[in-house]
Amino acid sequence: MNAVHPLSSTPEPDLLDALHTQHQRLNAVLEATPRQEWRNQYHPDLSPMGWHYAHCHFIEAVWLQERILGKAPCQQHDWHTLYFPELSPKWRRGGRLPSSERLLTWGRECQERHRRLLREDPQVRQHPLLEQDYLVGFLAQHHAMHLESLEQVRWWAQLTRLTPPVPAPTRPRTTTWPTTDWAWIPGGETSIGSDAVITFDNERSPHPITLEPYAIRSQPVSNAEIIAFVESGGYAPEEHWGPDGEAWLKRTGISAPLGWWRLRDGAHVQTLPDGTHTLEPEAPAVGLSWFEANAYARWANARLPHEHEWEHAARSGILRDTGHVWEWCANTFQPYPRFRPFPYDEYSAPWFDGAHYVLRGGSAWSDPLLKRPTMRNFFTPDKRHVFSGFRLARSL
Repeated sequence: MNAVHPLSSTPEPDLLDALHTQHQRLNAVLEATPRQEWRNQYHPDLSPMGWHYAHCHFIEAVWLQERILGKAPCQQHDWHTLYFPELSPKWRRGGRLPSSERLLTWGRECQERHRRLLREDPQVRQHPLLEQDYLVGFLAQHHAMHLESLEQVRWWAQLTRLTPPVPAPTRPRTTTWPTTDWAWIPGGETSIGSDAVITFDNERSPHPITLEPYAIRSQPVSNAEIIAFVESGGYAPEEHWGPDGEAWLKRTGISAPLGWWRLRDGAHVQTLPDGTHTLEPEAPAVGLSWFEANAYARWANARLPHEHEWEHAARSGILRDTGHVWEWCANTFQPYPRFRPFPYDEYSAPWFDGAHYVLRGGSAWSDPLLKRPTMRNFFTPDKRHVFSGFRLARSL
């Protein structure tokens, strides 16, 4: 295991409470999943719901029991070869899972044992990874990300069984979407990154960068704007797609964001994890790949923001309506200066491959733990199921 990084001197509050919250959410999801569905794999990129549940508890046991206490974890079923992702192909996972009742019993036992270790065990509490409860926050965020993946599974489950789409009653509006406008930002030096205890290795450490003057949209691109793009023929393989985007478009035949439908009366609806709903025109569009986001930006005589521009604008209080969709940025996922992998080598480093693009901001399905200005999500440019949208930028 690598040496522990020096952490921020300001402790993060209530991380044990945050972990307990994720445990409760995991239990609730598995309890609510129909027994005939929790083993199903609805999409090649997404594991079955039961696997996500078990993997979260397995990871806790690996860190607390194996790596800190040096003990073999108590197990009642196949362990490392099922729950280590690199040892278990997604398509094989569902059939190898124990029953949901057995998983829930085991999961609750793990939760109680692990929280007790984190609260009371001297060997655990004195380990460097527990400085300022770093490992507690790491595990809570790990579970939060898998809980968001579970919502993506629910989304694909809805799309798989939905024929034909029937919109649910309009949801009450909780947000008034303001008129879209641009913020003009002068260039200059700013700081990017964080050393807070809650951050991942790819967010560390703060470092200065220089920005050229730019403009960025205050709100993400809306449903109404994407409707205009669709109806104007924006999904035709024209120059605004670029070579890679055009090849992806021709290969997939996609003609609208994920889950969009147009009903016979002309109404646009979208299927989401909780059902099918009429599109709110001014709400941020969701279900878009980087290829679609980049094509729209070029079509609109704009571009996607670099993640440094996005973070600077977010920290300056310029961006509105963040946290509704993960927002694609123009750049690929790369290490910051002085990057060191932590708490294990494979968390971020394998994905600095030039094939993954950065997303910022969090989505409506993200836990608040993940909605911070420095948080860096990353996916390949073809992914649409990751609750992704975007906002526009322009150079000055």
